[in-house]
Amino acid sequence: MTSARGGEFGFAAAHDSPIPYMQRVRTYYEALGYGVPYAWAHYAHVPFHRLPKPLAQCRVALVTTAAPYQPGKGDQGPGAPYNSAAKFYTVYSGDTSKNHDLRISHVAIDRKHTTAEDPGAYFPLAELRRVAAAGRIGSLAARFHGAPTNRSHRVTLEVDCPEIVARCKADGADAAVLVANCPVCHQTVSLAARLLEANGIATVVMGCAKDIVEHVGVPRFLFSDFPLGNGAGRPKDPASQAFTLDLALSVIESAPSPRTTVHLPLVWSDDADWKLDYCNIARMPPEEIRSRRAEFDAQKTIARSVREEAGGGL
Repeated sequence: MTSARGGEFGFAAAHDSPIPYMQRVRTYYEALGYGVPYAWAHYAHVPFHRLPKPLAQCRVALVTTAAPYQPGKGDQGPGAPYNSAAKFYTVYSGDTSKNHDLRISHVAIDRKHTTAEDPGAYFPLAELRRVAAAGRIGSLAARFHGAPTNRSHRVTLEVDCPEIVARCKADGADAAVLVANCPVCHQTVSLAARLLEANGIATVVMGCAKDIVEHVGVPRFLFSDFPLGNGAGRPKDPASQAFTLDLALSVIESAPSPRTTVHLPLVWSDDADWKLDYCNIARMPPEEIRSRRAEFDAQKTIARSVREEAGGGL
Protein backbone atom coordinates (compact mmCIF):
# COMPACT_ATOMS: atom_id res chain seq x y z
CA MET A 1 0.00 0.00 0.00
CA THR A 2 1.57 3.30 -1.04
CA SER A 3 1.31 6.38 1.13
CA ALA A 4 -0.78 7.97 -1.62
CA ARG A 5 -3.35 5.18 -1.43
CA GLY A 6 -3.25 5.40 2.36
CA GLY A 7 -4.16 9.05 2.07
CA GLU A 8 -7.00 8.15 -0.24
CA PHE A 9 -8.51 5.95 2.47
CA GLY A 10 -7.86 8.40 5.28
CA PHE A 11 -5.11 6.32 6.92
CA ALA A 12 -2.79 7.94 9.44
CA ALA A 13 0.89 8.34 8.60
CA ALA A 14 2.85 5.11 8.95
CA HIS A 15 4.86 6.55 11.86
CA ASP A 16 1.76 7.77 13.70
CA SER A 17 1.81 4.95 16.22
CA PRO A 18 3.33 4.60 19.70
CA ILE A 19 7.08 5.24 19.59
CA PRO A 20 9.09 1.98 19.88
CA TYR A 21 11.29 3.23 22.70
CA MET A 22 13.11 -0.03 23.41
CA GLN A 23 14.19 -0.33 19.78
CA ARG A 24 15.11 3.36 19.52
CA VAL A 25 17.17 3.30 22.72
CA ARG A 26 18.96 0.09 21.73
CA THR A 27 19.89 1.43 18.28
CA TYR A 28 20.87 4.79 19.74
CA TYR A 29 23.35 3.41 22.27
CA GLU A 30 24.76 0.94 19.76
CA ALA A 31 25.46 3.87 17.42
CA LEU A 32 27.14 5.74 20.29
CA GLY A 33 29.51 2.79 20.64
CA TYR A 34 28.26 1.12 23.80
CA GLY A 35 28.26 -2.65 24.20
CA VAL A 36 25.59 -5.19 25.06
CA PRO A 37 22.08 -3.70 24.72
CA TYR A 38 20.17 -3.04 27.92
CA ALA A 39 17.89 -5.90 28.96
CA TRP A 40 14.48 -4.53 29.92
CA ALA A 41 12.53 -6.26 32.68
CA HIS A 42 9.89 -8.63 31.36
CA TYR A 43 7.36 -10.86 33.14
CA ALA A 44 4.85 -13.46 32.00
CA HIS A 45 2.71 -13.25 35.15
CA VAL A 46 1.14 -9.98 36.30
CA PRO A 47 -0.37 -9.57 39.81
CA PHE A 48 -3.81 -8.00 40.03
CA HIS A 49 -5.65 -6.65 43.07
CA ARG A 50 -9.14 -5.21 42.80
CA LEU A 51 -10.15 -2.25 44.94
CA PRO A 52 -11.53 -3.49 48.27
CA LYS A 53 -14.20 -0.76 48.29
CA PRO A 54 -15.46 2.11 46.11
CA LEU A 55 -12.77 4.57 45.06
CA ALA A 56 -14.70 7.34 46.81
CA GLN A 57 -13.80 5.55 50.05
CA CYS A 58 -10.19 4.75 49.18
CA ARG A 59 -6.96 6.44 50.14
CA VAL A 60 -4.79 7.03 47.09
CA ALA A 61 -0.99 7.38 47.06
CA LEU A 62 1.13 9.15 44.44
CA VAL A 63 4.47 7.80 43.22
CA THR A 64 6.69 9.97 41.01
CA THR A 65 10.12 9.84 39.40
CA ALA A 66 10.48 13.63 39.52
CA ALA A 67 13.28 15.03 41.67
CA PRO A 68 13.24 17.80 44.28
CA TYR A 69 14.94 20.92 43.02
CA GLN A 70 18.53 21.09 44.30
CA PRO A 71 20.09 24.57 44.35
CA GLY A 72 23.68 24.49 43.27
CA LYS A 73 23.24 21.40 41.07
CA GLY A 74 23.07 23.23 37.75
CA ASP A 75 20.20 24.12 35.44
CA GLN A 76 17.04 22.21 36.37
CA GLY A 77 14.48 24.62 34.96
CA PRO A 78 12.18 24.46 31.94
CA GLY A 79 14.11 23.48 28.83
CA ALA A 80 17.22 22.48 30.80
CA PRO A 81 19.53 19.94 29.19
CA TYR A 82 19.91 16.51 30.77
CA ASN A 83 21.41 17.07 34.22
CA SER A 84 22.75 13.96 35.97
CA ALA A 85 23.94 16.08 38.92
CA ALA A 86 20.29 16.50 39.90
CA LYS A 87 19.62 12.76 40.22
CA PHE A 88 18.57 11.04 43.43
CA TYR A 89 19.37 7.46 44.37
CA THR A 90 17.15 6.64 47.35
CA VAL A 91 13.39 6.74 47.84
CA TYR A 92 12.17 10.02 49.30
CA SER A 93 8.75 11.20 50.51
CA GLY A 94 6.95 14.54 50.67
CA ASP A 95 3.95 15.98 52.49
CA THR A 96 0.99 16.01 50.08
CA SER A 97 -0.61 18.93 51.93
CA LYS A 98 2.25 21.19 50.86
CA ASN A 99 3.50 22.44 47.49
CA HIS A 100 6.79 21.05 46.20
CA ASP A 101 9.27 22.13 43.55
CA LEU A 102 9.91 18.94 41.59
CA ARG A 103 11.82 18.87 38.31
CA ILE A 104 12.62 16.28 35.63
CA SER A 105 15.88 17.61 34.22
CA HIS A 106 17.64 14.52 35.67
CA VAL A 107 15.93 12.08 33.28
CA ALA A 108 15.81 11.55 29.51
CA ILE A 109 12.54 13.20 28.56
CA ASP A 110 11.81 14.46 25.04
CA ARG A 111 13.66 17.77 25.18
CA LYS A 112 12.92 18.71 21.58
CA HIS A 113 9.14 18.69 21.86
CA THR A 114 8.49 19.56 25.50
CA THR A 115 10.20 21.72 28.12
CA ALA A 116 8.86 20.46 31.48
CA GLU A 117 7.64 23.97 32.23
CA ASP A 118 4.45 22.74 33.92
CA PRO A 119 4.78 20.27 36.83
CA GLY A 120 1.10 19.44 36.40
CA ALA A 121 2.03 17.50 33.26
CA TYR A 122 4.24 15.09 35.21
CA PHE A 123 3.37 15.50 38.91
CA PRO A 124 -0.42 15.53 39.43
CA LEU A 125 -0.39 16.39 43.13
CA ALA A 126 -2.59 19.48 42.77
CA GLU A 127 -5.09 17.56 40.66
CA LEU A 128 -5.19 14.73 43.19
CA ARG A 129 -5.90 17.25 45.94
CA ARG A 130 -8.76 18.61 43.85
CA VAL A 131 -10.37 15.23 43.24
CA ALA A 132 -9.99 14.36 46.92
CA ALA A 133 -11.78 17.57 47.89
CA ALA A 134 -14.51 16.80 45.35
CA GLY A 135 -15.04 13.31 46.75
CA ARG A 136 -13.83 11.46 43.62
CA ILE A 137 -11.42 9.59 45.91
CA GLY A 138 -11.79 9.05 49.62
CA SER A 139 -8.56 10.81 50.52
CA LEU A 140 -5.05 11.52 49.34
CA ALA A 141 -2.32 9.71 51.26
CA ALA A 142 -0.39 11.98 53.61
CA ARG A 143 2.82 11.49 51.62
CA PHE A 144 3.85 11.10 48.01
CA HIS A 145 6.93 9.01 47.23
CA GLY A 146 9.83 9.54 44.84
CA ALA A 147 11.18 6.48 43.03
CA PRO A 148 14.82 6.59 41.86
CA THR A 149 15.36 5.70 38.22
CA ASN A 150 18.07 3.09 38.77
CA ARG A 151 18.93 1.05 35.70
CA SER A 152 19.81 -1.87 37.98
CA HIS A 153 16.97 -4.37 38.23
CA ARG A 154 18.46 -5.69 41.46
CA VAL A 155 18.51 -2.32 43.21
CA THR A 156 15.06 -1.39 41.95
CA LEU A 157 13.49 -4.73 42.89
CA GLU A 158 15.34 -5.44 46.14
CA VAL A 159 15.74 -1.94 47.58
CA ASP A 160 13.59 0.79 46.02
CA CYS A 161 10.32 -1.04 45.31
CA PRO A 162 10.07 -2.69 48.75
CA GLU A 163 10.67 0.71 50.34
CA ILE A 164 7.89 2.28 48.28
CA VAL A 165 5.54 -0.54 49.25
CA ALA A 166 6.42 -0.16 52.93
CA ARG A 167 5.77 3.59 52.84
CA CYS A 168 2.47 3.26 50.97
CA LYS A 169 1.29 0.60 53.40
CA ALA A 170 2.36 2.74 56.36
CA ASP A 171 0.24 5.54 54.89
CA GLY A 172 -2.79 3.24 54.66
CA ALA A 173 -3.03 3.47 50.87
CA ASP A 174 -5.68 1.38 49.11
CA ALA A 175 -4.55 2.46 45.64
CA ALA A 176 -1.63 4.21 43.99
CA VAL A 177 -1.10 6.37 40.91
CA LEU A 178 2.42 6.06 39.49
CA VAL A 179 3.64 8.61 36.92
CA ALA A 180 6.64 7.90 34.69
CA ASN A 181 8.84 10.26 32.68
CA CYS A 182 11.88 8.81 30.86
CA PRO A 183 12.22 5.27 29.42
CA VAL A 184 13.90 3.88 32.57
CA CYS A 185 11.30 5.71 34.69
CA HIS A 186 8.63 3.67 32.94
CA GLN A 187 10.39 0.46 33.89
CA THR A 188 10.87 1.66 37.47
CA VAL A 189 7.24 2.57 38.14
CA SER A 190 6.08 -0.59 36.38
CA LEU A 191 8.17 -2.71 38.74
CA ALA A 192 6.88 -0.70 41.70
CA ALA A 193 3.28 -1.12 40.53
CA ARG A 194 3.72 -4.88 40.32
CA LEU A 195 5.01 -5.13 43.89
CA LEU A 196 2.35 -2.77 45.24
CA GLU A 197 -0.31 -4.89 43.57
CA ALA A 198 1.16 -8.08 45.01
CA ASN A 199 0.88 -6.44 48.43
CA GLY A 200 -2.78 -5.54 48.15
CA ILE A 201 -2.60 -2.00 46.73
CA ALA A 202 -4.39 -1.43 43.40
CA THR A 203 -2.36 0.62 40.91
CA VAL A 204 -2.40 2.49 37.65
CA VAL A 205 0.70 3.58 35.73
CA MET A 206 0.44 6.85 33.81
CA GLY A 207 3.02 7.28 31.08
CA CYS A 208 4.02 7.72 27.46
CA ALA A 209 6.26 4.68 26.72
CA LYS A 210 3.72 2.01 25.87
CA ASP A 211 6.15 -0.66 24.74
CA ILE A 212 8.24 -0.53 27.92
CA VAL A 213 5.32 -0.67 30.35
CA GLU A 214 3.59 -3.49 28.48
CA HIS A 215 6.89 -5.38 28.12
CA VAL A 216 7.39 -5.31 31.89
CA GLY A 217 3.76 -6.28 32.47
CA VAL A 218 1.57 -4.20 34.78
CA PRO A 219 -1.97 -4.49 36.12
CA ARG A 220 -3.30 -1.20 34.69
CA PHE A 221 -1.80 1.37 32.36
CA LEU A 222 -3.10 4.68 31.05
CA PHE A 223 -1.10 5.43 27.92
CA SER A 224 -0.74 9.02 26.71
CA ASP A 225 0.68 9.29 23.19
CA PHE A 226 2.62 12.41 24.14
CA PRO A 227 6.35 13.26 24.28
CA LEU A 228 8.10 11.77 27.31
CA GLY A 229 7.60 13.96 30.37
CA ASN A 230 3.84 14.48 29.96
CA GLY A 231 2.33 11.39 31.52
CA ALA A 232 -0.21 13.42 33.51
CA GLY A 233 -1.55 15.57 30.66
CA ARG A 234 -0.59 18.37 28.29
CA PRO A 235 1.40 21.22 29.84
CA LYS A 236 -0.47 24.44 30.60
CA ASP A 237 -3.72 22.63 29.88
CA PRO A 238 -5.64 22.09 33.15
CA ALA A 239 -8.59 20.49 31.37
CA SER A 240 -6.27 17.93 29.79
CA GLN A 241 -4.65 17.18 33.15
CA ALA A 242 -8.02 16.82 34.90
CA PHE A 243 -9.31 14.51 32.16
CA THR A 244 -6.14 12.41 32.22
CA LEU A 245 -6.22 11.85 35.96
CA ASP A 246 -9.94 11.12 35.97
CA LEU A 247 -9.44 8.49 33.28
CA ALA A 248 -6.55 6.96 35.23
CA LEU A 249 -8.79 6.69 38.29
CA SER A 250 -11.50 5.12 36.14
CA VAL A 251 -8.98 2.52 34.99
CA ILE A 252 -8.27 1.63 38.63
CA GLU A 253 -11.99 1.20 39.19
CA SER A 254 -12.96 -0.71 36.07
CA ALA A 255 -10.00 -2.69 34.68
CA PRO A 256 -11.32 -6.24 34.20
CA SER A 257 -7.97 -8.03 34.41
CA PRO A 258 -4.20 -7.51 34.54
CA ARG A 259 -2.44 -6.03 31.50
CA THR A 260 -5.30 -3.60 30.94
CA THR A 261 -4.09 -0.67 28.78
CA VAL A 262 -6.32 2.31 28.08
CA HIS A 263 -5.25 4.79 25.41
CA LEU A 264 -5.87 8.43 26.33
CA PRO A 265 -8.09 9.85 23.53
CA LEU A 266 -6.16 13.11 23.29
CA VAL A 267 -3.47 13.96 20.75
CA TRP A 268 -0.32 15.99 21.19
CA SER A 269 -0.39 17.50 17.72
CA ASP A 270 -2.18 17.11 14.42
CA ASP A 271 1.27 16.48 12.91
CA ALA A 272 2.77 13.19 14.12
CA ASP A 273 6.29 14.00 12.89
CA TRP A 274 7.42 14.65 16.47
CA LYS A 275 7.42 10.87 16.92
CA LEU A 276 10.32 10.53 14.50
CA ASP A 277 12.84 12.48 16.59
CA TYR A 278 13.45 10.85 19.98
CA CYS A 279 16.77 8.92 19.98
CA ASN A 280 16.45 8.45 16.22
CA ILE A 281 19.92 7.78 14.83
CA ALA A 282 18.58 8.04 11.28
CA ARG A 283 18.04 11.77 11.90
CA MET A 284 21.49 12.48 13.35
CA PRO A 285 24.61 13.34 11.34
CA PRO A 286 27.87 11.63 12.42
CA GLU A 287 29.19 14.73 14.18
CA GLU A 288 26.07 14.89 16.36
CA ILE A 289 26.47 11.23 17.29
CA ARG A 290 30.08 11.88 18.34
CA SER A 291 29.01 14.91 20.34
CA ARG A 292 26.29 12.96 22.09
CA ARG A 293 28.73 10.18 23.00
CA ALA A 294 31.09 12.70 24.58
CA GLU A 295 28.26 14.37 26.48
CA PHE A 296 26.88 11.03 27.68
CA ASP A 297 30.31 9.99 28.97
CA ALA A 298 30.61 13.28 30.82
CA GLN A 299 27.17 12.86 32.38
CA LYS A 300 28.00 9.29 33.43
CA THR A 301 31.05 10.58 35.28
CA ILE A 302 28.94 13.17 37.08
CA ALA A 303 26.27 10.61 37.93
CA ARG A 304 28.87 8.21 39.31
CA SER A 305 30.16 10.93 41.61
CA VAL A 306 26.65 11.83 42.79
CA ARG A 307 25.83 8.15 43.33
CA GLU A 308 28.96 7.57 45.39
CA GLU A 309 28.20 10.60 47.54
CA ALA A 310 24.65 9.30 48.08
CA GLY A 311 25.82 5.77 48.77
CA GLY A 312 23.56 4.44 46.01
CA GLY A 313 24.16 1.98 43.19
CA LEU A 314 23.24 1.29 39.62
